Amino acid sequence: MPSESQARLQRELAEDLRRLENRKQKRSLTELVGVNLCSNDYLGLATHPKLREAIVQAVQEAPRIGGTGSRLLSGHLAEWDVVEADFAQFAGTEAALYFSSGYAANLGLLTSLVGRDDVVFSDARNHASLIDGMCLARAQKEIYRHLDLDSLEEALKKHAHARGRKMVVTESVFSMDGDCAPIAEMVKIAERYGAGMIVDEAHAVGVHGPSGRGLVAAARAEETVWAVVHPCGKALASVGAMVCGSELLKQHLVNHARTLIFSTAQPPYMARQVQAALRLAKAMETERALLLERSRRFCSELRNDGWDTAGSTTQIVPVIIGANAEALAAAEHLQGKGFAVRAIRPPTVPEGQARLRLSLTCDISSKDLERLRSALGAWRERCVLTSGAARA
Repeated sequence: MPSESQARLQRELAEDLRRLENRKQKRSLTELVGVNLCSNDYLGLATHPKLREAIVQAVQEAPRIGGTGSRLLSGHLAEWDVVEADFAQFAGTEAALYFSSGYAANLGLLTSLVGRDDVVFSDARNHASLIDGMCLARAQKEIYRHLDLDSLEEALKKHAHARGRKMVVTESVFSMDGDCAPIAEMVKIAERYGAGMIVDEAHAVGVHGPSGRGLVAAARAEETVWAVVHPCGKALASVGAMVCGSELLKQHLVNHARTLIFSTAQPPYMARQVQAALRLAKAMETERALLLERSRRFCSELRNDGWDTAGSTTQIVPVIIGANAEALAAAEHLQGKGFAVRAIRPPTVPEGQARLRLSLTCDISSKDLERLRSALGAWRERCVLTSGAARA
C-alpha cells in the first residue's frame, strides 16, 4: 500500500496528465512507420554503409567500450584530442570541446560564461536548451522579437553602459520555423555595443554553409563569434556536440562547465564515429544541393496551395495548422497515408500555432513529397466538407 504522501503525489501527477490531455498537449512515446518526416538525419548518414563500417571498426579497435569516468578522471583518451582538432579545423576555429549532448553543451557553455551581473539577449524562438542555460546562469535576460534586428539593437542600446558581460544568443537555423538568423548583420550590431555572440548550428551543420560548416562559416564570422555549438546527433548521425571557439574558451570550459566536469565520458569509439561522419558529410556537396533545392521547391508549392509555412527557407518546413486538436487530426490523417508525421504543439511553439514540422532529408524523394502534398490537400478538403455538413 502506498503511503498517504505517495497517494497524494500520484493523484497530483494524474491530474496534471488529465489537464494536458484536455488541452490536447499530452505527449507519448510512439514508434512511427512510413516515410519519415520527423528525422533530423538530413544527409541520410544514419543508414550510410561507410559510417556503419567505420563504427564497427572503431568498436573492434577501441581499448575499451565504456567511458569509465568523466574526462577529467579516467574517461579521456587521445581519440578525443584527434576528433576535437578535426572539428575545430572544420568549424574554422582555434579549438573545439566535445560534450555528451547538444543540451549539455548549451547548459555548460552558458552557465560557465555568464552570471548574475551579465545580460543575455535571446531570440524569442530560441530552443529550450538555450533558454534553460540562460535561466540556470541567472543572468538578466532580454528577449528580442524573432529575427528582428531593430528589436535586438533596441535591447542592446538599453544596456549600452552595463558593466557585466553582454551576450547575444541565437540559433542559426531555427528548429521549428526553418528560417535563418542573419549572422553577419547580427555580429556587426553586437560588436557595436560590446556584446559577444553564441550561435547554435544544430540544424545547419552538415547542410548549410561551405562544406556544410554552417551559417557562421557562411558569414565568415568564425573569429568574431565567441562560441559556435555544432551538435553531432542530427546531420552527422552521431552523439554529442562540439563547442567551437578559442583555445582559451576551451580551457575555461574544461575548468568551469559542470555538464562536462560531472558527466561520464562517451566511449572512445564514439570519437571515431563523429570523425567518420564529419569526413563523409564534408564530401556530400551533391546531396546538400539536392536537399536544399528540393526543400525550396516543396515549400514554394505548399505556399502556392495556401499553406502557412512560416518563414522557412531550409529543409525544415512547418505547416501551421493552428489549434492543437486540428494539428493532431492532420498528423493522424497523414500517418494513415504512410507518412511518419507528428504534431508540434505548445509550449514547444506559441499558442495557436500548432503545426506539422516536416523535416526533409536526402532519403525523401520528390515523388514522396508530391504524395504528401496531395494528402495534405485531401485532409483540408475533408475538413471543409465536414465543416459545411455540420453548419447545414
